[in-house]
Amino acid sequence: DEEFDELCFEFGLELDEITSEKDIISKEKGEEKAKGASDVVLYKIDVPANRYDLLCLEGLVRGLQVFKERINLPRFEKIVPAEGEGQRLIITEQTAQIRPHAVAAVLRNITFTKDRYDSFIDLQEKLHQNICRKRALVAIGTHDLDTITGPFTFTAKAPSEIKFKPLNQSQEYTASQIMDLYRTDSHLRHYLHLIENKPRYPIIYDSNGVVLSMPPIINGDHTKITLNTRNVFIECTGTDITKAKIVLDVIVTMFSEYCEKPFTVEAVEVVYPNGKTHIYPELAYRTEKVKPEYINKKVGISETPSSLAKLLTRMCLKSHVTGNGNHLEVEIPPTRADIIHACDIVEDAAIAYGYNNIQMVIPKTYTIANQLPLNKLAELLRLDLAAAGFTEALTFALCSQEDIADKLGMDISATNAVRIANPKTAEFQVARTTLLPGLLKTIAANRKMPLPLKLFEISDIVVKDPNTDVGARNYRHLCAIYYNKSPGFEIIHGLLDRVMQVLEVPPNEENGYTIKAAEGTAFFPGRCAEVFAKGQSIGKLGVVHPDVITKFELTMPCSVLEINIEPFV
Repeated sequence: DEEFDELCFEFGLELDEITSEKDIISKEKGEEKAKGASDVVLYKIDVPANRYDLLCLEGLVRGLQVFKERINLPRFEKIVPAEGEGQRLIITEQTAQIRPHAVAAVLRNITFTKDRYDSFIDLQEKLHQNICRKRALVAIGTHDLDTITGPFTFTAKAPSEIKFKPLNQSQEYTASQIMDLYRTDSHLRHYLHLIENKPRYPIIYDSNGVVLSMPPIINGDHTKITLNTRNVFIECTGTDITKAKIVLDVIVTMFSEYCEKPFTVEAVEVVYPNGKTHIYPELAYRTEKVKPEYINKKVGISETPSSLAKLLTRMCLKSHVTGNGNHLEVEIPPTRADIIHACDIVEDAAIAYGYNNIQMVIPKTYTIANQLPLNKLAELLRLDLAAAGFTEALTFALCSQEDIADKLGMDISATNAVRIANPKTAEFQVARTTLLPGLLKTIAANRKMPLPLKLFEISDIVVKDPNTDVGARNYRHLCAIYYNKSPGFEIIHGLLDRVMQVLEVPPNEENGYTIKAAEGTAFFPGRCAEVFAKGQSIGKLGVVHPDVITKFELTMPCSVLEINIEPFV
């Protein structure tokens, strides 16, 4: 186990835990439920999200064997049948509105065992969840080719016109009935929304009208794969042709090793609505050129070009040195859709070299880090506010629309608040434009505490600003609140004077601060003042309006101060 853990780490993976079905069930549901479960040891391995070729045992073992230099990377071969003998998949124009793309391939003379079959199904499920984005971008269908006859047609029909026997069901249903049938299915109900409100559903038939599948929901029972299946027809339909090609490539490269002629795939001709044809799978090999010094510099090593080529070859990227040793020619196999840029090749070289073998060096650039002035000011103010007897609160930056508008007697449009497009809960609909609601909610949650309650918070508020590149701007606000049997306006006023004193801002009009009577919807009439400093209005202080207090489910009066501290940086 330790050796395997070490090997995974060297290969850039993580062995998450070593467990068994019994362990998992007993952890989740208790010892009783785990009785009778299997004791077979399971390895849970974390695979990077872009390495689709490692999502099944076949690919993982192959990758590790090549890495250990026990085998050479197999060469995948596409066999194009003679004219008129191969399978064809015809796409009709009806599909354009719902799932326009389809690709297909055939695995000939394959031999399944129970484990291979389970791995085959499991890989499809993992791809569905990952690159296929829960089947929204691509849906995979695999069929027993000997139960059907080509050419196949991918079209879209009204739900009432579609009728077939879905996988593992005993009778035929129409498409509408299938939707109702799976509405309660824990696994399939998550995919119904992809097509259920569309006028036509995608469907694949063979030449005799037998239904292969209704993507992205369910395959037909007629073409079900068993352990005796010898020839497999694979189709991937979707809304993203690039992803569909990758998914098809991954499935055929992983399981073609069980074919009579290992690593060969029979091609299928896809006919588009405009009459054009294309042969799939593409199984494209491509070469990239990388300079050895580029790899050495980025990783921080000094390897010879030939040893770099060897490192990359161990990572399934067959490489050799060209042109007086100043270039590496790297062949990207069809299994490695994650190699998009030279830096992906550099990363693989670093993994093969071994992260632990890279020498640690002191950075060449010498810099002295400094705190952001605004954060430094906020930290200093926090100390002084705490020294003044106030307790710091930290509240959420998101709140509900009511908190910053209705409850404070304002209209939501006047707040200039940034809205969340798809909020998870009603509590998190907008970014706060004031810190006051957060502190009032904190007091409401702490009503049992002895009075007086004195709280403060120094945090960012967010308002829309069309002049910035992101369309919004943050301001660092200071908010303090005093909650007691009497409003205590003088205590909050005293706190403002103390804050200005530590900021060394004198109480005068020329270059200091002043307060002037003002009105605010959240404040008691005649008990509100605006604070001016540095020639601008920086906030308000006053006694909170009784309506606001009751809306936040409080019972005592309170006074509050909220100012913007950015002018003092």
